[in-house]
Amino acid sequence: MHPGAWWVWAISLGTAATRTTNPLLLGLLIAVSAYVVATHRSPAPWARSYSAFAKLAFAVLLIRLVFAVALGSPIPGTHVLLTLPEIPLPHWAQGIRLGGEVTAEALVFAAYDGLKLATLLICVGAANALASPSRLLKSLPGALYETGVAVVVALTFAPHLIADVQRLRAARRLRGRPDRGVRGLLQVGLPVLEGALERSVALAAAMEARGYGRSADVPARVRRTTSALTLGGLLGVCAGTYGLLTAEGGSYGAPLLLAGIAAALAGLRLGGRRSLRTRYRPDPWGPRAWLVTGSGVAVAALLTLASSRAPEALHPGVVPLTAPTLSLWPAASVLLALLPAFVVPREHS
Repeated sequence: MHPGAWWVWAISLGTAATRTTNPLLLGLLIAVSAYVVATHRSPAPWARSYSAFAKLAFAVLLIRLVFAVALGSPIPGTHVLLTLPEIPLPHWAQGIRLGGEVTAEALVFAAYDGLKLATLLICVGAANALASPSRLLKSLPGALYETGVAVVVALTFAPHLIADVQRLRAARRLRGRPDRGVRGLLQVGLPVLEGALERSVALAAAMEARGYGRSADVPARVRRTTSALTLGGLLGVCAGTYGLLTAEGGSYGAPLLLAGIAAALAGLRLGGRRSLRTRYRPDPWGPRAWLVTGSGVAVAALLTLASSRAPEALHPGVVPLTAPTLSLWPAASVLLALLPAFVVPREHS
């Protein structure tokens, strides 16, 4: 399976999550991604990052609720749950309050908003758990190779740091020493930092010996053309996306977005001339990769269509409070993302 297919699938699920605040649909997206990860992630260390992303998503949801309680919410509400002591603020801080009434409408709105961001983080975690960073690096265009190396090294070091922390905490517990609190954090954090620095120096020396970072000389005209195409393409993508999101730009948004994508791809193609590397046994983009990609894109497209055709099904009311409902065809659209669980062979340890 091409690692890029997993990333497109996961990003498409994250895009679908941004189109709805319905907690039932968001929970279904989380369940679908969790099932695919549980059945297809490999035993490699980088595949354990899904649980870390899930914990981060839960923390984001809690922080969003705490902010809604402590700082208030612009959502008007009539169902007062509790009243906190309100701290008066100066006149220049108008619109911000500390304490005061906490309404059910404000809490529900904050929960919907936090759950949407949590779902997006979990989808990114699914991509990290399913796609091999080293294989993804091989698939990057030559122009993005140096950036890809930095990202892959960062993603590879994160699981090692987590494993070092767990190993050192277990060793301290076996010796009867504290592994929690400020003292435990210092006693565990310093050896982890020292090990990370030693590993970084060793990796830098190994990469320097293998020729990483060296590039070929290209004519100045090609460099200028590459920069113009890449920058112009990115500006075209931004302008086209803005046009698609606004009602006035529906006529020019799609052509400008396609032109920007074409220019950016041409710039990346020319920029690849600076790379001296060759690919050994590149990952093929086969029929299974197309099915995985298509299932994710279909979910994003169908939920985007549903948000314009049936917004009440994707955005339950907060004022007044209404119970969220699970409509049939948006739920069936999300279930299309389960296709990779049946068409991709499972990893075996």
